[in-house]
Amino acid sequence: MRPAASSQGSPIPIHRSRSTLGSKPSGHHALGGEQAPLPREFYNRTVLRVSRDLLGMILVRLLPDGRRFTGRIVEVEAYDGPGDLACHASRGRTARTEPMFGESGHAYIYLVYGMYHCLNVVTSPAGYPAAVLIRAVEPIEGIEAMNAGRSGRPSHVASGPGRLTRAFKIDLSLNRSDLCIPASIWIAAGEPVPSREIARGPRIGVDYAGSWARKPWRLGVCGHPALSRPFPET
Repeated sequence: MRPAASSQGSPIPIHRSRSTLGSKPSGHHALGGEQAPLPREFYNRTVLRVSRDLLGMILVRLLPDGRRFTGRIVEVEAYDGPGDLACHASRGRTARTEPMFGESGHAYIYLVYGMYHCLNVVTSPAGYPAAVLIRAVEPIEGIEAMNAGRSGRPSHVASGPGRLTRAFKIDLSLNRSDLCIPASIWIAAGEPVPSREIARGPRIGVDYAGSWARKPWRLGVCGHPALSRPFPET
């Protein structure tokens, strides 16, 4: 199997909201526009390109009761196919990993330690199992509800894969969700993060992957308070 084509070429057209990192919009339509989902073409590229471009985009969660939670993506990790020993797909095609082999732009959600859900975004052409783990989000809408009954700083309620899914009420029922349809969960355009503001480092919790564990495929917005943990000094 081959990864997606080179990240070079024409940019993917997206309808950007008017929001910027660090702003504090309020109200249902504070981000401007309708927060339309990113197009399939955005995801149908190499996982390394998609992971970088997801920073600054807006995670949208629409609950059954009509409540709407949103937040800016500030930290991600890339997992690149069967050759990447830190990637689930390196252990073969199973019922659990099947979503990774499907069409790009879908959610791949799994449970770790029997208690924490992790949200991933499938990338690359169908058949090549690659995905981006969403590690941290800066909450925008629904902050009070996200923090209900929880201690700690409100800005950290979605800092880390498990905290993020608890805050946004994401579980296995949303596995395989089409993120290109504005239904229960999707990702909308935000403000792209300039390269000079992106920190890079090794992925977390994959020491078993040998040399793959040292790949600088964890990306985040430099110095952002919602990061799950600091990046190594460079």
